[in-house]
Amino acid sequence: MSKGFALYASGEDYIKQAYLCALSLKAKGNKHPISIITDGEVDNKNNVFDKVIPIPWQTGKDTTRYHTNNRWKVYHATPYDETIVMDTDVLVTQDLESWWKFFSNYELYFPTHAYTYRDTRITSNYYRLAFEKNNLPNVYSGIHYFKKSDTAYQFFKWLELISNNWEFFYGNFCKEYYPRLPSMDLSIAIVIKILELDNIVTNKKVDFIKFVHMKNHAQDWQAVRTSWLKQVGIYLTKDLDLIIGNYLQTGIFHYVENDFVTDDIISAYEEIVI
Repeated sequence: MSKGFALYASGEDYIKQAYLCALSLKAKGNKHPISIITDGEVDNKNNVFDKVIPIPWQTGKDTTRYHTNNRWKVYHATPYDETIVMDTDVLVTQDLESWWKFFSNYELYFPTHAYTYRDTRITSNYYRLAFEKNNLPNVYSGIHYFKKSDTAYQFFKWLELISNNWEFFYGNFCKEYYPRLPSMDLSIAIVIKILELDNIVTNKKVDFIKFVHMKNHAQDWQAVRTSWLKQVGIYLTKDLDLIIGNYLQTGIFHYVENDFVTDDIISAYEEIVI
């Protein structure tokens, strides 16, 4: 069975992030192919992407803030039998081969835990009140896995329905803390609840899937600035090990803020990978 990574990138900033993400995958020894699924122009310099795939059935630009409207199409666009999907605004800090072996036990898998840069499990509910108050599965879509299967197909058909009618579904499943904008995490949680898949597509006992989420209010800081980039130091070694505030990062580092992507950090990865 074919295996590969899929990066959904709608918009110029996301394409730039996807390029850095692909470089970080290659820098840490990940050997599986990488495809970008996009509605933009990709020059694919240095052939970092194995495939550049247009977002299918596109009728116009996704104008939502987080470009979530068409994320459900990844299932149909991926060229692989088994796919790891990642948000574009992440760095991969380790070889993920052991993750592939774990994921292969599932038809569809979403992490249920995220971590601070200090490798402590996030306990703050600041960004998760809609999940907590409406008894929805606390899942993260920043990295997830699926294999082509009946379960995954039905899941993404429901995700399509909710993505296209999010106000209706959120009105029924998020009566408390109704969000102003659609959220991929929240839409996925609703699908899991509707299909009763909580114990089939998650595993709350697993803690080696390291998904570091750098949203400010999740870090347990006493004083929070507008940008975490102004609050803690960043150091990238010559071997492209990422250190944040004296803590070596492992797993997936979700940096969240686009200003993290500088020409200097891209050049550092290009020097090693290209």
